[in-house]
Parts: sequence; C-alpha cells; structure tokens
Amino acid sequence: MKLALLAGTQSGCGKTTIMLALLQYLKAQQHNIVSFKSGPDFLDPLWHQAVTGRVSYNVDTRMIGAQHSAQLIEQQATSADIALVEGVMGLFDGRSGVGGSGSSAELAKALQVPVFLVIDAKGMSGSIVPMVSGFTAYAQKMGVNISGIIANRVGSAHHAGLLREVLYEHRQPPLIAWMEKNAPVLPERHLGLVQPTEVKLPDFLPFLHIEVDNLVDLFTETLVLQPTQREPELLKHKKIAVAKDAACCFIYPANIEFLQQQGAEILFFSPIAGEAVPEKADALWLPGGYPELFAEQLSQSSSWQTLRQFVEAGKPVLAECGGAMLLGEALVDHQGRQWPMAEILPYRSIMQHNLASLGYREDVSGLRGHEFHHSTRESEQVLEPCFQLGRGDKGVRYKNLRASYVHWYFASAPDVIAAWLGGY
Repeated sequence: MKLALLAGTQSGCGKTTIMLALLQYLKAQQHNIVSFKSGPDFLDPLWHQAVTGRVSYNVDTRMIGAQHSAQLIEQQATSADIALVEGVMGLFDGRSGVGGSGSSAELAKALQVPVFLVIDAKGMSGSIVPMVSGFTAYAQKMGVNISGIIANRVGSAHHAGLLREVLYEHRQPPLIAWMEKNAPVLPERHLGLVQPTEVKLPDFLPFLHIEVDNLVDLFTETLVLQPTQREPELLKHKKIAVAKDAACCFIYPANIEFLQQQGAEILFFSPIAGEAVPEKADALWLPGGYPELFAEQLSQSSSWQTLRQFVEAGKPVLAECGGAMLLGEALVDHQGRQWPMAEILPYRSIMQHNLASLGYREDVSGLRGHEFHHSTRESEQVLEPCFQLGRGDKGVRYKNLRASYVHWYFASAPDVIAAWLGGY
C-alpha cells in the first residue's frame, strides 16, 4: 500500500475540501483507497467515509502514538492500495513548539511519508515562493519531505500557470494540483463541519485539476511492521452499553474495536429515541456529540429513569463531554433556553458562543485524550473530581460514574479502561 500525508499551512486553508476531492479523484481512477485523520477529530473522518465507504481512523503522535498509528495504517494494507492521511491544523502545529508532539510534521517524520502541502492561493502569485520555501526548509530540517504543492481557491487556469512557473523557476516543490475558487464549501457549525448525513456530499471533481501524469507516483510504500502480540481479553464476557445517535455521535471507531478486541459485547441504545439502558449491560459509555441540538427531545427522553437506576446501582459509567452534559440537572442552549436532563449530577451545562477549552489531555494513569467544547459546567455544590490532569477538566465522580469534558482514546491505556468499565 502506498501512503501520503495531506497537510496545510494553517487551519482554514482548505485541507478537508482538497482531501475529499483527492479521495474522489483516486476512487474515480479505480484505486482501492483508505483514509486517516491526524489529530482527535470526529467529523472529518465521517466525511472521508462518505467518499470511500470505509472507516477513517484517527492517527497522531500525541494521543494515539506513532507506533499505534503505524499499526492502524498497516492493518489496512491488505485491503487497499492507496492510503491518504489528512493532517491537523498547519503542518507544524502541535501541542507545543514548532513541529512538536501531535503535529502533522512529527507524524510524517515518524511514518516516513511524503507531504502534499495545501496553500490558500487566493490573491497570491509570486508570494507562494517564500511561503513554500520557508515550509520546505523547516520540513527538511526535521527530516520531512514536502513532495508537492496543492493550491486552493485558484482564480483561473492562468493563475494556476503563474503559480506553477514561479515554483519551478525557484526550484521549489512542484504544483501537483489546484482547486478552483468557486468549488463547493462544506457547511460548518460551532464544533466544525456538519455531519455528512445532514447534507449531500458535493462533487469536487469538476473543480479539481491534477498537474501530474500519475499522482500515485508521489506516494511512498508504507512501512512493514512486525506483528504485534495479541493482548489478553481484559473485558471478556462484559456487556457494555454505548449511547449512539445524533446527540451521542463523537465515537472513535478504534474505541469500539478496542472494546470488542478486549472481549466485550457492545449494546447500542439511543437517548434521543428514549430507549432504555440495556438491562443486561455491565457498564455504560456515554460518548460526546451534539446534545444541544436535540435538547428538546432529550428533555423528554424516557431513557433517564433506567440511566438513574444504572448509576445508583453502582455500575461503571464513563461519560464524555456531551455525554456528561446529559447527566446534569439541565442544559442551557445557545438561545438561553433551559432544558431538564437526567438530573443525576448537580450541575447545569451552559452553551456559549466562544470556545471554552481545547487541547490534548493526559490523566496521571497514562490515559490520553482530548478536550474541545463550547459549554461550561455550573454547580452550587463542590463536586468530587475523578481525574488527575496537569491541565483540563478533572471531571465529576459519583459512585462508580466518571464524567468530564475529555474524550478518551481507550488503547492509550488498556488496563485503565478495563478497570473503569470492567469494575475491577
């Protein structure tokens, strides 16, 4: 399988649009393609899957780790001939520094994969050279190869020609593709792109122009890893209920697979539909999502009675971000309307228009995750924390329930997750 990484100069330069266009192009070329997303993003992978028809896994060097990321990619090698990774933010943006932990550059270096750099070329011609040369020079210093440039929002074929010529004249990586400025734009909301189930997937191909004879020649062969030893099944015979619907939709596919690989049986249910927590469940996971968009339906959910019974029985519960919002007394939406929730924990979740928190998180146990939300938690009581973090939401502990704004990546600490959900 051949692999490349698509990176950008900064957030908002058009990476995801270009990513989807390239996936459509490669699919039209009859390639068997698989995609990945660098960083802790839930929505971009869903758009990848809308094109490829295959699960798009998250990979990065911070939350998931370089070795596990390589394993996830290698696992797809038997069923795909092309793999494309979409980067996160700008090429050198990570947890800190320039090209540091969690950055696309560090991932490209770890995987030994070439980078296609996306540049927003609106209103630009010769200025593309110092921009590209700066990125290329720093990438080379890190041991990363930028093998081609993709220009977004290009005004015309003449404009593309100017960009192509100046890059060639100044011995910079070549222009390998460009996207017209009138290409479709994906709609967004406060947490990023809307979900592909909400709108029709645009056809980007009429607006994408490939400048090379064979784009696949720029990809490189993936590393061949030694098979990993099969881990013991830490959750064998456990039945884990998982809330899954439009309100609880921020689920890393690798987390579900992790639970299954550990021997657990997954029982899905929908709080929006008012479905009861499955009676035979031993543990419960409430993932994040968009409860604020379904607050009225959730305020009338008949799921809450069985959820309260489950918690009061002392069974293990892990609630993340939007899932934790369901457990409070009320949810206050963007319009200031207050909707009652499960009333298990003594707080209100209040939506705000500004970002409340963003960043990687790590518990003292070694479990890693990510925090990204626009709501705050308000309580008149002192709440018992459940996590020990250097930075971020330490959450709320009640009986055997752990609730916080952090989305956890389960495979980063298997023993910890097994202890939480297994009740050990």
